[in-house]
Amino acid sequence: MSFPHSRIIGTGSYLPPRAVANEELVRELAARGVETSDQWIVERTGIRQRHLADAGVVCSELATEAARRALAAAGLQPGEVDLIVVATSTPDFVFPSTACLVQKALGAPGGAAFDVQAVCSGFTYALAVADSMIRTGLASRALVIGAEVFSRILDWNDRGTCVLFGDGAGAVVLAGDERPGVLAARLHADGRYESILRTAGNLCAGKVAGHPYLTMDGQAVFKLAVSVLDAVARETLEAAGMATADVDWFIPHQANVRILHSAARKIGIPLEKVIVTVDRHANTSAASIPLALDLAVRDGRIRAGQNVLMEGVGGGFTWGAVLVRM
Repeated sequence: MSFPHSRIIGTGSYLPPRAVANEELVRELAARGVETSDQWIVERTGIRQRHLADAGVVCSELATEAARRALAAAGLQPGEVDLIVVATSTPDFVFPSTACLVQKALGAPGGAAFDVQAVCSGFTYALAVADSMIRTGLASRALVIGAEVFSRILDWNDRGTCVLFGDGAGAVVLAGDERPGVLAARLHADGRYESILRTAGNLCAGKVAGHPYLTMDGQAVFKLAVSVLDAVARETLEAAGMATADVDWFIPHQANVRILHSAARKIGIPLEKVIVTVDRHANTSAASIPLALDLAVRDGRIRAGQNVLMEGVGGGFTWGAVLVRM
């Protein structure tokens, strides 16, 4: 059965219990000979703490817990979902997919399950794919999850990157509906910029080949991110026949508070309409948008009937936006 639309009917999230404030991280880095400060981190990023997974905790564990909470919010059992899409850049294995591992953990076999790899844009990509599959009859209810353990790919001797990221997972349940929910989505990539943000390592003949840690050209990422976020937001709103004034809440990828504010100002969205969690969660890549969405739904800011514009930008270089009516 196909549906003309899909709607978000439940949200959930999960953060590892260990919250590491800047002061603690600064002490840990100092023991490694890496100099930084709480002031340096806050002034450049807006980050005050991040959650880090304990040793041995893998992406699928975070994703599964977020999924369980989203299912509970939707009032569904795992077996009532026939599609699982996980956006992640830090999967448990080369294969099988993290989505298959989540499906196993939930005890919900049979439906399609696969991962999407678009780094920090991953959740917008995954949500757009799930929406399309529901509207074409390939699924009726989907778990769409963004989950990351970025702490596993950080060089803790590089203060320019290691202070920026955290671990976590967020999820939504997307269901077919007669009423519009996902109003429009637009996705893009430009591989010419692949070198400005990447983890250029892989497994080859039982050994790590290439560079196994995340590297980033911060200035290049900032410049490109603000430009493409503005363009894709306007493109998505135009596709939905809506204007900036119709947006009740704006959830950009939580990379850096300066990027968030710059993007909002350029688009013309008041800062009081911007959901910000980067101060508490740091950059959780594909998990950042669904984490922020769940937090704002549960604290009552985002309510039924409101229009929420979500957009992400990440390595690849990828970017995308999805406009939804809750």
